[in-house]
Amino acid sequence: MAKKPPNPIDVHVGSRVRARRQVLSISQEKLGNALGVTFQQVQKYEKGTNRISASRLQHVSSILQVPVAHFFEGTPGQLRAKGNAPSSAFVSNFITSTEGLTLAKAFTQIKDAKVRHHIVKLVSEITGG
Repeated sequence: MAKKPPNPIDVHVGSRVRARRQVLSISQEKLGNALGVTFQQVQKYEKGTNRISASRLQHVSSILQVPVAHFFEGTPGQLRAKGNAPSSAFVSNFITSTEGLTLAKAFTQIKDAKVRHHIVKLVSEITGG
């Protein structure tokens, strides 16, 4: 019997859980202990392999200090943002990537606003934007 692929919404919610957990520097093991599950179960939630129940998602949101709605921002099928603003799905996909998270953490540690501005300008010039 063929294994069916995970639901795209479950994958999205799981990736948002992973991103938030990483932003807070919480390990899968620590999140699992707080939830009363194994780190392997947390891995399955984050990959979308296993669905997160409503009550468990409420508990996750409390531990990760965000509203439940945070995990659904930019879900597949939502209306796209108007104008030139990037969609929330685009932002979510970027920040949940390893490079995006690393870049965001490093960028936010730069205290000098002028330096941050110059970095943004440099990247814009490199990309032709």
